[in-house]
Amino acid sequence: MISAPTAVQGERCDVLVIGGGPAGATIAALLAAQGRDVLMLEKAHHPRFHIGESLLPANVALFERLGVRDAVERIGMRKWGVEFVSPDHAHQSLLEFGDAWDKTMPYAWQVRRSELDELLFRHAQQRGARTQEGCRVREVRFDDEGATVEARLDDGARRSVRARFVVDASGRDTFLANKLRSKQKNPKHNSAALFGHFTGAQRLPGRLEGNISIFWFAHGWFWLIPLADGSTSVGAVCWPYYLKSRDKPLADFFADTITLCPQLGERLANATLVGGTVHATGNYSYSGTHCSGERYLMLGDAYTFVDPVFSSGVYLAMQSAFEGAGVVATCLDRPAEAARARRRFEAMMKKGPREFSWFILRVTNPTMREFFMGPANPLRVKEALLSLLAGDIYGKTPIWHSLRVMKGLYYLFSVANMRRTFTAWKRRRENIRDLGPLAGETLVEGP
Repeated sequence: MISAPTAVQGERCDVLVIGGGPAGATIAALLAAQGRDVLMLEKAHHPRFHIGESLLPANVALFERLGVRDAVERIGMRKWGVEFVSPDHAHQSLLEFGDAWDKTMPYAWQVRRSELDELLFRHAQQRGARTQEGCRVREVRFDDEGATVEARLDDGARRSVRARFVVDASGRDTFLANKLRSKQKNPKHNSAALFGHFTGAQRLPGRLEGNISIFWFAHGWFWLIPLADGSTSVGAVCWPYYLKSRDKPLADFFADTITLCPQLGERLANATLVGGTVHATGNYSYSGTHCSGERYLMLGDAYTFVDPVFSSGVYLAMQSAFEGAGVVATCLDRPAEAARARRRFEAMMKKGPREFSWFILRVTNPTMREFFMGPANPLRVKEALLSLLAGDIYGKTPIWHSLRVMKGLYYLFSVANMRRTFTAWKRRRENIRDLGPLAGETLVEGP
């Protein structure tokens, strides 16, 4: 006779964290270090695959504060800047973070996310957080004193936990946002992506070997991210209509897409797709109506996600965890101050995506492309742009006046080239049209 799956009952914790990625592992480590009883539930088992391998210089300080900088250095490849490659220009544009407004953040790293995420997860364990892998949260019920969280393990066993506070760091699963129906598709971003890893790709020479390269092409843009183990992550972020046009196996379609960008094709002429495996995903961009409640917070991608062209994902996730740890402490220890703390958190969570999005929305526009391909520095606008690309948006670096100047120049040049601007606007409006079934779809194809 086969017995029914058992249920763990009567379990309690101060804070239950849904998801063991960078956001969840960071806040779990910080709260455990405060002496709180933290339980982190992760649906998968580390190491597990995840995209988003390029980090920002502003993330370095967060790794330092968390106590893992040296460990990240050991698994990463230094990234000193960004290369932009345009089909409309005969040259490449090389921008270095060391030329930003703040010269103390000259590099970041490229990392395999499977390694980084496991590193952060194990660090949370070492700091005292209780963890469970292979445990998917199925239900959260809030009441006046906390929440009851129901989860199911890989073997079918059930786990029921009473928590005083819940942190949703479930990433693109957006667990609480789906439950609360607060998730909204971003109508201005509507991108899809396909990506894989290669060996034998041509890299930039010398110290620039670890730089990320961005290639524009007719249907969007490509990333090329060199990794420390010799492999290279290559992906195409494209308009949904293009991915929907696929009429052949994904690996073949990806190969055909690469041929549409000759400069990238040259870099991959002697490269081999690892395992013949290609991934595809849709519904890249969304946002929530809010990211906090009386007994919960949403961090990182669990709240919002924008086009990854500026590699902001891990940084925004970890920044939200650092800020969120203080909010959780306030809610648990000083509830009279909780509403004000949550308002500050809401404003902080909106700021990052908002500042990046203005540039993301225009990155394929010919006028903005000129800014990246031939950056000038009147009133320090180039330095301010590099500071934004480095993620230096939450500190005291005085970049905002120069960024406003840059935006003004963008509008001025757009008006001066009205026909080109209107054509680009009309094309983008057509490109982002909603095609329905692609939204949320994730495909993986291999041999």
